[in-house]
Amino acid sequence: MKNVLDPSKELIKHQGVLINDSTPVEVAKDKGNYLRGTLVDTFADQITGSIPAEDTYLLKFHGTYQQDDRDQRIVRQEKKLEPAYSFMIRVRIPGGDLTSDAWLALDAISDEYGNKDFKLTTRQAVQFHGIIKFDLKQTIKAMDKALLDSIAGCGDVNRNVMCDPDPTQSKIHAQVFPWAKKISEHLLPKSRAYHEIWLDEGSNGKKGEGKKLVSSITPEETVEPLYGKLYLPKKFKIGIAIPPNNDSDIYTNDVGIVAIVKDEVLQGFNIAVGGGLAMTFGRTETYPRLATDIAYVKPEQLLEVVTKIVEIQRDYGDRTDRSQARLKYTIDRMGLDTFQTMLIERLGYKLDAPKPVEFKTSADNFGWHKATNDKWHLLCFVEHGRVQNVEGSQQKQALKEIAELGVCKFRLTGNQHVLLVDIEENDKASIEAIFTKYGLSADASHLSGLRRNAIACVALNTCPLAMAEAERYLPSLITKIEPILEKNGLINDEIKFRMTGCPNGCGRSVMGEIGFIGKSLGRYNVYLGSSHQGDRLSKLYKENLDEKQILEEMDLLLTDYANNRNKGEHFGDYVIRAGYVKATKQGLDFHD
Repeated sequence: MKNVLDPSKELIKHQGVLINDSTPVEVAKDKGNYLRGTLVDTFADQITGSIPAEDTYLLKFHGTYQQDDRDQRIVRQEKKLEPAYSFMIRVRIPGGDLTSDAWLALDAISDEYGNKDFKLTTRQAVQFHGIIKFDLKQTIKAMDKALLDSIAGCGDVNRNVMCDPDPTQSKIHAQVFPWAKKISEHLLPKSRAYHEIWLDEGSNGKKGEGKKLVSSITPEETVEPLYGKLYLPKKFKIGIAIPPNNDSDIYTNDVGIVAIVKDEVLQGFNIAVGGGLAMTFGRTETYPRLATDIAYVKPEQLLEVVTKIVEIQRDYGDRTDRSQARLKYTIDRMGLDTFQTMLIERLGYKLDAPKPVEFKTSADNFGWHKATNDKWHLLCFVEHGRVQNVEGSQQKQALKEIAELGVCKFRLTGNQHVLLVDIEENDKASIEAIFTKYGLSADASHLSGLRRNAIACVALNTCPLAMAEAERYLPSLITKIEPILEKNGLINDEIKFRMTGCPNGCGRSVMGEIGFIGKSLGRYNVYLGSSHQGDRLSKLYKENLDEKQILEEMDLLLTDYANNRNKGEHFGDYVIRAGYVKATKQGLDFHD
């Protein structure tokens, strides 16, 4: 069947169309019996700590990636040992919403099975690293006992749905926040493979029959009504924002949903489509893109509209080239008008034009704040989302003891921090006492504005895609930049700072007013000019800089900014006005 958008390519529809060997991932999905593959037998294999490539593709749908410790690669090669394989598990947490008991479970799991720490991601999820192959099933069972799962944490499906987590940001927050869970549950894969393989779910829900069921089931017995046998061409991301706050960088999502409010009542949502940040060095046909506003929908229309958008991507996304497989490329290939027409045809009704909205910031609001229900909320700084106990900072222990009090819930932010919510006035002192006990600040007022607004992906030593350091390096780089800020009177200025170890976008580098993307060990491309509000991409400023060159450029740029900015002008706006870079108006302009 020919693709109407590109006749030179075969269109791989979601049900029944014979696929070719276009990509190994598509073949693995086709042969994988709705995400089962040979995972049961693979994880019973005691000979190796790794799994076959075909199963690694399917395992992602279960929320897990195979990794190895890259710090040990050379030494292990010299000793003729296989790499130090382990697994990362990404917990699905819509809106980043956790009970105190769930936080305690995460803490315990990281100690028993992981690296004794865990990572808060830029999508309000949690990642465990260092899980060995033979502990993976027990880890997932421990998560299930705490009512947590990693279904669709990764893979070619809709992933964790984000939402502004802070009840003090808007009086209608309670009306909007539940939609993150509604959308997440609505778009979950229907295959029971996860429950059969990891939780021993058998026929009729009986335990202990998982292996028997997996080996005997036929594809016809399990149907994915939305995704089909081949699922999506690539990952799909959704986020919800409540103006004026844009802490989740809403326009970086395949579908960005913006709450529209009138007289403190939720009226509906703007829908934006086609966001995504990943690109590939040297391939200008790959680029980051911000989502485009296309419609306004009423709350009762939201689930249907989002589902139809997913369906279009399922049917028309490129399955022959994974670097071109995201919705952003589908839209740019077919044209936005064609996409909108197709959406209306599938819905059977027209959609209203998007409403005007204004965002003021994409930063987190640290410290104590009171909501309209008289409950208190405390937003705590977690450097690059790594919850850990290290010399001089026992933050993981402090948060564990706060969870043991049982006086609050935990919510993760899209900027890798943690928000303690629903605290009674009388319980504030107990929380403060725990921070004081460990010599920690309950907020981030003692930190520079640059450090408060910094994000870094995991990168080395576990991410197989990383070309350079990010999380392990950025804190020390900020320490070296802070004297430049100090001498220019900028130490408290809010400047968005991002670093990733590769161009795949996990740390949203191209959304930083200052962004670094690793090119090789110790060298980075520097990007400038995104907006503080999260509605403009940055642009390449300088390539392949080492630390000495980075510090020289930061001195030049920050000194110029301090001396010549207009009142209230953000750094990202200034570098465009001063001519350091041109504004990126759309994704197709990114490489200009």
